[in-house]
Amino acid sequence: HAGENGVLGDEESRLISPAIKHAQNQGMHAEGPFPADTIFTRANDFDVIVAMYHDQGLLPVKLLSFGTAVNWTVGIPIIRTSPDHGTAFDIAGANAANPKSLLHAIELASTLTTTNPLIKSTT
Repeated sequence: HAGENGVLGDEESRLISPAIKHAQNQGMHAEGPFPADTIFTRANDFDVIVAMYHDQGLLPVKLLSFGTAVNWTVGIPIIRTSPDHGTAFDIAGANAANPKSLLHAIELASTLTTTNPLIKSTT
């Protein structure tokens, strides 16, 4: 849909579809590509939705679950999770912070550390 079968770009057929096929070949249940403007209406159908761009993915996530969601950056050599609210400098020192999203980010990072097959044990 979003690429209109190559009229508006070939990223879906050239990059995204082969990546999905690769994930499937690795035993993952992966689907797509899906239009970014409607995929979040099916959010309950998936464990994870991968967005190609930061704002494309975080806008609906924040609308649907601000304060509890976690941003997980993939494709880098470290585990990086962050609260959905960012740094929250505007409330620093005001005793107004809600720690839920930060706690979820820490929990996800911990889970990824112990379950991610790409993380090699040092013991």
